[in-house]
Amino acid sequence: MSARWHSRRRPGRARGFTLVELAVAILVLSVGAIAATRAGDQAQQSLGGIQARILARIVAQNRAEELHLFGAIAALPETVAMGGQSFVVKVEQAPTQGGLVEARITVRSALGPGAQLVGYVPQFGERQ
Repeated sequence: MSARWHSRRRPGRARGFTLVELAVAILVLSVGAIAATRAGDQAQQSLGGIQARILARIVAQNRAEELHLFGAIAALPETVAMGGQSFVVKVEQAPTQGGLVEARITVRSALGPGAQLVGYVPQFGERQ
């Protein structure tokens, strides 16, 4: 039996993996795991910023409605709280030839993402 067993094996060839092959396999798997972890972190950060951008857009739309209701000279607060976050609202105004005011509304949160909206509102509290 032992003669048959030895005749089936190729001489000089060992069974199993060498230490170098195992090290390379572990290295490849490690690089793949690190890449997958980083991709997951990027996706989480991207999704986390969506909520702040949506809330900033809502704050900008609300400010546009307030300006439309009260006019371009309305004294409105520069900070607005919404969804548990604080947003800074800046409004740049420029008169138009049609008698309206172009209001460029920029909203930023403490997290960084924000929104910008341009609207046309009446001057001096006039209603249309």
